[in-house]
Amino acid sequence: MTNSIPVIDVQDFPAQSGKLVAACEEWGCFRIINHGISTALMSDMHTVGNALFDRPMEIKQRTTNPDIPDRGYIANDGGSSSAVLTSSAPLPIPRQQRETKQREFLYESLGLYDPASHGAIDAFYDQLELFPKQRETIMRYINATHGLAMSIGCKLAESMGLVESDLFKGWACQYRLNKYNFNPHTLGRTGVPIHTDSGFLTIVQDDGGVGGLEVVDKITGNLVPIDPMPGTLLVNLGDIAKAWSNGRFYNVTHRVVNKASGEERLSIVLFVLGPKEAAVEAPAEIVDSDDPNSCRRGLYVPFTFEQYRMLRNSTRSKAGEALHLLRTTNEY
Repeated sequence: MTNSIPVIDVQDFPAQSGKLVAACEEWGCFRIINHGISTALMSDMHTVGNALFDRPMEIKQRTTNPDIPDRGYIANDGGSSSAVLTSSAPLPIPRQQRETKQREFLYESLGLYDPASHGAIDAFYDQLELFPKQRETIMRYINATHGLAMSIGCKLAESMGLVESDLFKGWACQYRLNKYNFNPHTLGRTGVPIHTDSGFLTIVQDDGGVGGLEVVDKITGNLVPIDPMPGTLLVNLGDIAKAWSNGRFYNVTHRVVNKASGEERLSIVLFVLGPKEAAVEAPAEIVDSDDPNSCRRGLYVPFTFEQYRMLRNSTRSKAGEALHLLRTTNEY
C-alpha cells in the first residue's frame, strides 16, 4: 500500500476542513496540493541543498552547536545507531567496495534554528560561505514555506472550531536539509532510526524521484511506504500536536530507508516547533468540546517546548515516549 495518505487542497477551505481534521487524527500526516510554492522555487532550493552538502567537512561543521546537539550540522552512519558523528569517520564498508564518489556518511543534516532571527540567518550564510544567489534562494524558500505553515495553522485551528485562529503566530521554527547518501552498498539501511518529530508540524519537500519514507499505520502498527508525489509537500504531525489536541491528533512514527533505488535522497524540512515561551496545553474548546472524540479533561500538564525538548533528549525518547511522563493523573 503506497501513497494512501490523505491529500489536502490548501485552496479548498472550508470544504476541506473535515478531511484535514480526519487526516490529523487517523494518519498524522498528509500531502498538500495547490500550496502556492512554485515548482521552480522548489527545484532551485533542491539544487542549493545539494550544493551545501558538497561543501568540505570543515565548512559544514562550522554550524555544529555542541551545546544543542540537535541543531546545526549532524551526521551518522544510519542503521540502529543514533550517535551523532562530528569527525569524518567513514562508513563500515570495505574500502575496495566504495564507489569513487560515495559520501562518508549515510545521513547528513544541516539545520538553521529560528529563521526569524536575521542574526541566525546571517551566521548560517557566513558559516557555509554561501553565494548571493544561494542566499536569495534560501530566503525566498524560507519566506514561502513559513507563510504556508502559518496558513495551515489558521486552517487547522478554524477546522477545530477555535475562535483564535493564529495558531502558530510567534512560534519557534527550524529548517533542516537532510541528505541520505544511499548507494548500492547501503541497500536496506535506515537513514535515521524510527522516530516521531518533537514539534507540532513538519512541512517536507521530499525528493521528487527517490522514495524511502515509511510511516507507522495508527491502526495496524505496520510500516506503510509513502512514495513521493512531485509538486506536492508532505506534512507530518509531532508530539506537540498530540499534546495540544488533547490526544486527538496522531504523532506519526516514521523513518527513511534505502529500499531499492540506491540513489542519494534530499529532503528540505520546516519544523514548526512550539511557542517560544508560553506553555503548550490543549485549548479549552477542545478539552470541553461536546465532540464524542474529545476528552473532557486535560490529558497532559502544561509544559514549554524547551522543557519537552530537554526531557525527550535526557530520556533518549525517539518516538514520543516522553509524552507519557507529562500525563495528568486524571482517570477516564
